Amino acid sequence: MTQVDTAQTRPDISRREAGSVTWQARIRAALRPGPWKRGLMLAALALLLGLLLLLHGRVPNRVGNIGSLVETFLPWLGAFVPVLLAGALWRRSASALAALLLPVVVWLSLFGPLLGDKSHPGSDLTVAEHNVGAENPDPAGTARELAATRVDVLALVELTEQDLGTYERGLAEAYPHHEVLGTVGLWSKLPLSDLQPVDTQQDVGPLASTRPVEVTQAYMRALRATVLTDHGPLVVYVAHLGSARVTPEVGFSTDARDRNAQALGAALEAEQNPRVMLLGDLNGTLDDRAFAGVTARMTSAQIAAGDGFGFSWPAAFPVVRIDQILVRGVRPTASWVLPATSSDHLPVAAGISW
Repeated sequence: MTQVDTAQTRPDISRREAGSVTWQARIRAALRPGPWKRGLMLAALALLLGLLLLLHGRVPNRVGNIGSLVETFLPWLGAFVPVLLAGALWRRSASALAALLLPVVVWLSLFGPLLGDKSHPGSDLTVAEHNVGAENPDPAGTARELAATRVDVLALVELTEQDLGTYERGLAEAYPHHEVLGTVGLWSKLPLSDLQPVDTQQDVGPLASTRPVEVTQAYMRALRATVLTDHGPLVVYVAHLGSARVTPEVGFSTDARDRNAQALGAALEAEQNPRVMLLGDLNGTLDDRAFAGVTARMTSAQIAAGDGFGFSWPAAFPVVRIDQILVRGVRPTASWVLPATSSDHLPVAAGISW
């Protein structure tokens, strides 16, 4: 019987196994998708994000006001870009990286101008607006902090009957002139005149027209007054629009706010004075289509002369700017957010020039 020399046959077997492994590796490499075929799901998500940013105005409001909800938090859609970028790099997907160009370009076109400081030194008038909060635990402290800002004109909203006296006493020394109507008020270092209520259709119930004036004025949420400046009269609107809520039953509930915004836009359109300012808590961002009637006639001080987004709510961790300063016929020179008070909103301020 012939014996096989295993020492001689073992190298041949090893070479055959190595060759087989090499061919298997080549087959796997050939079947593996290339960089343009990897991460197609990530690429699709990036394109959808870009289209949502680009066409946010086309998102319908018919179901749960989804369109307005998207527009309220529109800047935050940019937070998905680094997430998708990390996924694209991990997958080494050229298609996903290319698709990400769309949301990046659209986001920068929408919000890039807000990233730089556009303020200019020198203002003829400084103004501020603050929702002081109906449940503010320290209205006296809030009044002291607002007086210390030394702005020329100060608008307060969400004033309550029990705290109004506290604000009047706390602001009296810094602001010799003030007017209050319902839950909104205006304090000024300059003389005020021509106080008028602004009908924002706050009360549209079946008995609205039968209520006495003194009853409706108790919960009035908008006023118009004239500030007498050295450059001529400046009409100032102070407004607190209806609340917006997210509920499982109806989605983004904005009926009252949208009705108020439409009425406010009509009032601004009818305003004859060439110099107008709007100070208020609009309970919405200016990206929201509900404010088209307002933004078509007014310029945001934050957009024109601010530094950053100027988020004002909630005070503990601001994510949206719903407290607004808008102007017409005057030039914003600066816009900024003031330090927190005891309210759940941050005060906002701006400088203007003629």
